[in-house]
Amino acid sequence: MLNAYNPSRTMTSAQATANSHRHLYINGKWEPQTGTGSISVLSASTEEVIGSVPEGTLEDVDHAVRAACTAFDNGWSETSVQERADWLRKLANALKERGEQIAKTIAQEVGSPLSMATSIQAGLPVVITNSYAQMIAEAKLEQQIGNSIVFREPFGVVGAITPWNYPLHQIMLKVAPALAAGCTVVLKPSEVAPLNAFLLAEACEAISLPAGILNIVTGYGSMV
Repeated sequence: MLNAYNPSRTMTSAQATANSHRHLYINGKWEPQTGTGSISVLSASTEEVIGSVPEGTLEDVDHAVRAACTAFDNGWSETSVQERADWLRKLANALKERGEQIAKTIAQEVGSPLSMATSIQAGLPVVITNSYAQMIAEAKLEQQIGNSIVFREPFGVVGAITPWNYPLHQIMLKVAPALAAGCTVVLKPSEVAPLNAFLLAEACEAISLPAGILNIVTGYGSMV
């Protein structure tokens, strides 16, 4: 029998309050939302409210994009591949340290059995992040092909829109390669399963990831 996770046995009002976010992660800090709307996050198994996130606005997106552009222009795009690899390894370790919390959060959000959430929902993002750290450290940014030289350079700001079913895994499948390439990111996680993205933001804070490298704006797709 699968080790099913029943959030109704463990979710308390204090925990739901702790999962109620009123700020967005922009430019390396928690910024108040410009609007007033919020999105309730429901338990996949009981449909009770387990938290809430800001309903982002166009102004929030613009703020995040400006922060990402500034971070790109002010140094991230010029970091060495070794520096980027080191940051990704730090981020992978920070996610690993939060593995239990990530697993429980995603189990509540999408209904995964806790055993699956631990090994896949929390485990794969760590593997993905470390894999891109290794790939960029070994990458050849200049390559001669015939009588031409191909240069691989950072492109700019990446807008990442991710789904709900493997939420943090899908986030890191976009964020890790973008950061490895020297790009900065504005992320819109699924409004169905956004709480795990705030744990990612906390991991970025914990390692002091440079401001503006990763920005997170929650909200509905039609607006954000």
